[in-house]
Amino acid sequence: MKDYLKKIDEVIKNGKYKDTWESLQQYRVPEWYRAAKFGIFIHWGVYSVPAFGSEWYSRNMYIQGSPEYEHHIKNYGSQKDFGYKDFIPMFKAQKFDASEWAELFKEAGAQYVMPVAEHHDGFQMYDSELSEWNAAKMGPKRDVLGELFAEFEKNGLVSCASSHRVEHWFFMGHGKEFDSDIKEPLKRGDFYWPAMTEKDHFDSFSEPAPTEEYLEDWLCRCCEIVDKYRPKIIYFDWWIHHNSVKPYLRKFAAYYYNRAEEWGEGVVINYKHDAFAFGTGVPDVERGQFADAKPYIWQTDTAVAKNSWCYTENNDYKTPVQIVCDLVDIVSKNGRLLLNIGPKADGTIPDEDRAILLKIGEWLKINGEAIYGAGMWRKSAEGPTIIQEGQFADSEAKQFTAEDIRFTVNNGCIYAICLNMSGRDSVCIKSLSETGDMSKPDFCGIIKAVEVLGYDKNPVWTRDAEGLKINTVKVDSSFPVTFKITIE
Repeated sequence: MKDYLKKIDEVIKNGKYKDTWESLQQYRVPEWYRAAKFGIFIHWGVYSVPAFGSEWYSRNMYIQGSPEYEHHIKNYGSQKDFGYKDFIPMFKAQKFDASEWAELFKEAGAQYVMPVAEHHDGFQMYDSELSEWNAAKMGPKRDVLGELFAEFEKNGLVSCASSHRVEHWFFMGHGKEFDSDIKEPLKRGDFYWPAMTEKDHFDSFSEPAPTEEYLEDWLCRCCEIVDKYRPKIIYFDWWIHHNSVKPYLRKFAAYYYNRAEEWGEGVVINYKHDAFAFGTGVPDVERGQFADAKPYIWQTDTAVAKNSWCYTENNDYKTPVQIVCDLVDIVSKNGRLLLNIGPKADGTIPDEDRAILLKIGEWLKINGEAIYGAGMWRKSAEGPTIIQEGQFADSEAKQFTAEDIRFTVNNGCIYAICLNMSGRDSVCIKSLSETGDMSKPDFCGIIKAVEVLGYDKNPVWTRDAEGLKINTVKVDSSFPVTFKITIE
């Protein structure tokens, strides 16, 4: 690790980007990511074996009295005799086929894919030289990340990776509170290390704070992913906002951006909770979105299941319509959607996840020109439905109406996407009214033609002071309907 830390310092010393916010604000979001609107997130790991509760099973099974704690004792025995580490030999991934996954994601219309490289549990899904607790040496005994990246490239998908490692500082700590397999002394290199006491993990100054040894280990693990796999995005989960992590975040960003300069490629860091200084990466909203359009690039990450990011036997799924509506709303506001699925421990993708992805892909095949590479119009939206802003606000489907419309621009056209045309054969787009008063900051352009994407017959339309009124034939869809408006 000492040699790796020296290498990191050397790259920063000789590179364009230094480990200061001032220097890192020279960063610019690459064009490929500006054009990308839809990505796939993958939570797959040891936690997929118990498939109970959520991907936080490794933490919660050591919290006395929790559903995971009771479930574990009932099904596997005491935590003293069968701990989380004992799931690793059961994680065989015997049906895992990277090419099959990549083909499905391409069919779903995704442009980039982000497997979790290391989750809070500390098990690396790639071949690491820094820890033996990884998928190449244990469990599947395969370099999962490497296999996936190779297949993504073949299918024209952008390869990305996420690290949730920093939360491992406290993630296994509750196991020290009773007689379990998590015992002192723990040292760097141990699977459960350091298993520290979990205080208020929403407090950016909580104690005990991660030590220099732990944070150097974290930095090297993140840089190893960069060097071995060259991901185009590195996504960080939430606890990186802790005060103690800040100097290491700056070092990582400088190293990653400098390495990308060497490769001649544009890369992205996704972050939450203002962990990075604004303008040094791309902010992410977990399970939520913004109420209004933003002048900066942003991302939503959410999952096909409401209750968990990983596969569980009782996942509560969203509908494809709900997800497509959210995708349209997000894109209209300068965002992009990173949608998570959770494969089973054997490496198969659940039928429910697969069906949702294929339905999204069907919609994108017809309506993709309004999404891929699209920009914001002068207004992002009209209609009565209020979007709740912030995190963890997308579990309930919004009750959109035919008056709820989202706008994008592409190919010299305006795209007006009606979020709910069920039972309707007409729509009035108020933002495209013809007022005749050019002194007002309204749309004054000339509309040449109106089409409905996916339908051969063009609709009848008129335009007056109330709006652009479109009458359609047999356009009755539970999915959003896109009107392509050509301007003279």
